[in-house]
Amino acid sequence: MIRAIFLSFIVVTSAHAQRWPSRPIHVVVPSPPGGPPDLIIRMLAPKMSLGQPLVIENRAGAGGVVGTAYVAKQPADGYTWLFTTASHVNTPPFNENVPFDPVKDFTHVTLAAQNYGQALMVRPDLPAKNVAELIAAARENPGKLNYASAGIGTASHIPAELMKSMAGVDIVMVPYKGVAEAVTDVLAGRMDMFFVGTQLAAQHAKSGKARVLALTGAKRWKGLPDVPTMQEAGFKDYNIINWFGLWLPAGAPAEISNAIHAEVVKALADADVKSQFDQQGLEGVGMPPAEFARFVARESAFINDLARKIRK
Repeated sequence: MIRAIFLSFIVVTSAHAQRWPSRPIHVVVPSPPGGPPDLIIRMLAPKMSLGQPLVIENRAGAGGVVGTAYVAKQPADGYTWLFTTASHVNTPPFNENVPFDPVKDFTHVTLAAQNYGQALMVRPDLPAKNVAELIAAARENPGKLNYASAGIGTASHIPAELMKSMAGVDIVMVPYKGVAEAVTDVLAGRMDMFFVGTQLAAQHAKSGKARVLALTGAKRWKGLPDVPTMQEAGFKDYNIINWFGLWLPAGAPAEISNAIHAEVVKALADADVKSQFDQQGLEGVGMPPAEFARFVARESAFINDLARKIRK
């Protein structure tokens, strides 16, 4: 799905005094339409003023690998952006065939937003009413329970595997192409559980179509005030949140990444965006490029260490 959003004008002067942007900019979201990164960039884009259309392009596949690898190979001229989740660093440690380095192959522009963690959403008729009962059922029936995953290294995969590793249980992963399909099967009772965004989980929990047992972040979210964190459910030091960032191919001029960062910060300060973020259980960040580069490097090191522990 491709959708153009027309914006106003800004000029950035490079070392060669070239005007940027002088043609449409493609923003690649490496996941299906309607997922969290797709929704977030579509909230931010209308509030940005770069003088050319932003063409938001969904290139889904392999848990984000297809679209991300595509961006890594594009010219570093500021006309191809990547907007995605923490899966940017989460996927490579779990897949030896990922054709990019999340740190070296990209120019790190900004950490735009983060959430309060994922929600452990279960099918409405699952007997387990809390995390303790879920783990007990998994121990009594190894390999019988399953969880939906939107891809290796995604925000639905990492929390589930960490839970399995810490509890020492066998719960089977069932891969899906995206969040929407996975949610549909949980609501229909075909899947036992799914770690999903808080707002979407709250929507289905309030309607009675599913139940939420816990949140993966370190603090509760006001949209689900009665739902405990995984730490409160007995998983000490469990703290997994999802975050959303913007990248360019490696080697992009600093003038361009700084200009994009400034526009993202402006968009995050917009009252309408703030209201939408609050409803979605998101916090705007707007981290500067240099700080974001250090953040990505730390997150990459952390997830590599976590992947080794999960494999044990």
